[in-house]
Amino acid sequence: MTNKKRFTYKPLWLALSSALLVQACAIPTIETRNPNLDLPEQFNAKVSQVDTQAGQGANESTQANIQWSEWFNDPTLSALVETAVKNNQEVSILIQRINMASNEVYAREGEYLPRLSAGVAAETEKVGEYTREGALEEQLNIKEDKEFPDPLANLKLGLNASWEIDVWHKLRDASKVASLEYLASVESKNFFVTQLVSEVARTYYELLALDNKLENLDSTISLQRNVIHTINALKEYGRASSLPVARFNAEVKKNESERYLIEQEILEKENTLNLLLGRTPQPIKRNSDVLLSAEIISPQVGVPSALLDNRPDIKQAALTLQAAELNIDVAKANFYPSFELKAGLGLSAFDSRYLFNVPESLAYSLSGDVFAPLINRRAIEAVYQNASAEQIEAAYEYELTVLTAVAEVTNSLSKLDNLEKSAEARRHQIASLEQSIDIANRLFSSAHGEYLEVLLAQREALEARSEFIETRQQQMAALVDLYQALGGGWQS
Repeated sequence: MTNKKRFTYKPLWLALSSALLVQACAIPTIETRNPNLDLPEQFNAKVSQVDTQAGQGANESTQANIQWSEWFNDPTLSALVETAVKNNQEVSILIQRINMASNEVYAREGEYLPRLSAGVAAETEKVGEYTREGALEEQLNIKEDKEFPDPLANLKLGLNASWEIDVWHKLRDASKVASLEYLASVESKNFFVTQLVSEVARTYYELLALDNKLENLDSTISLQRNVIHTINALKEYGRASSLPVARFNAEVKKNESERYLIEQEILEKENTLNLLLGRTPQPIKRNSDVLLSAEIISPQVGVPSALLDNRPDIKQAALTLQAAELNIDVAKANFYPSFELKAGLGLSAFDSRYLFNVPESLAYSLSGDVFAPLINRRAIEAVYQNASAEQIEAAYEYELTVLTAVAEVTNSLSKLDNLEKSAEARRHQIASLEQSIDIANRLFSSAHGEYLEVLLAQREALEARSEFIETRQQQMAALVDLYQALGGGWQS
């Protein structure tokens, strides 16, 4: 009685377990970092007592989604914003990048699914007579009185399948990383839209400021020409000389020169705005009086923690951090063995006449592969260490983005408050200077004052009004900055 040895899988599992143990012990140690966020409960902005009391109700709740039409009550600006978001070329470029990121997710999802292919193959082979194959062919006959074909053809028709078993979730984690990167690209587009909307608004208010400066110059020039007319009338009665006329004419020419420069700035500002709107240079329809007449209402800003949900750049940084953390697991899985199953089913024959003779031409195969890196793993270790460095970098980037957002909101709140106080002081200054112009004109007309007093009063009033226009433009820009700092814009 012969002894038959049964094949057991115990040595195979033992060898595989030993290989896994060696691999686990050989994985290098890396560092990771958790973001350190210590957000204040309220924005620490130095604002007036009235504004603080008005904002208490807002600070008790988080900031809701910010709507452009509610924040800025200006239909003209809203229309420009909508045009910019729709037509801007850079927004379209970012949308295509989002599409590419979406395609990457689609591709990654297919990597951990089985692969199935169908095909046809044909080949021919001539072996040497004094080889093992050649000697075997000499002794074989396919049919009686018929030699083995030489050269030997081989025709194949069938299906082939392969599947890498994702034991360590490497492929599925890589798919999740691609999904997170896709979502980050969406937030990147949203952040750019926020910047675009804010830049359109800033440019719009700069354009309105230039319009008002031009109107201020025109009114000053008209007033100075009236003074020249008065001086010429006084000359007829011998109560004035030619010197005041010359001085006022020089002042008019100076302001006219400044007027041409402002007109050029207006043209360039319009073209800048048209570029943001994604269209060729053309006049911008607008109501310039809005800059000085618009009421600036202290907005509700919520609490700092609301920025985590509203700011697209913070959300992008958070998604990038999640992807970096998951990438560490993907890189770590490269140290472990990979498992792959392969199978084939089809028809095979050396002659096309026999290809469909089933079951004689039926052919199939089934195999399983296990591969594990053992030596010279520098590339895998480098990828693993880089994944660690990218995670730490992403954590610092997230911290920096959050801190920057809180600082921007705080700065904008304080700036709005201080600019309002500055604008109020400018109003009183302009009122006093306009009163001084009226007094100087009456004194000069009655020969009780000097023309230089009139000239100086008009010059100071012109400068004060220009500075007030700039302050109003800065107020609106600060309101835009606050809107952007709170994460608004992309919802439009």
